[in-house]
Amino acid sequence: MPPKINDSVTWQQAETLMQPAFIRVVDNIRKQLDVSSWIGTYHEVLIWPGNITDETKAMVTNLLQEMETATPEQADEIRKTLSHLPVPHPGYHLLLQRQEQQITIDLWDLCYQVCFINYSPDAVNAEAVEIDTSLIDEMGEVDWQHLEVKTKELVEQVFANLPTD
Repeated sequence: MPPKINDSVTWQQAETLMQPAFIRVVDNIRKQLDVSSWIGTYHEVLIWPGNITDETKAMVTNLLQEMETATPEQADEIRKTLSHLPVPHPGYHLLLQRQEQQITIDLWDLCYQVCFINYSPDAVNAEAVEIDTSLIDEMGEVDWQHLEVKTKELVEQVFANLPTD
């Protein structure tokens, strides 16, 4: 579930941190996979808001596919229709496999845990998040050292919590 952001300063700080956090998460996962018995594959997924029916998902998916080959006029009509429907946003999952075991990890959730102090992927009624300002230097730029340390610890914790047998 995406974090709840209530103000423009937090939004701007999140925009500054999310791409670097994603890069560090993926790199630290690669490092862990290099020394792990788990095999990881990345998958793009569609994340749907709320309780969307399978019928609505299929309709939206078909419209999005039609848009790829539509004429400009048809594309305008499709956009009008889509503006009244829930549209998914892209997500990225890491599928970890070892023998018969499979575990899926949401990469955006890991990034949110890096960037925000009080983010919990399991919170049902999440409160507004707070940026971890230790990841931003005095100039408002990414503090790469702190970002790397926090990301490395989080990814190591994920791998340490994987089943061992």
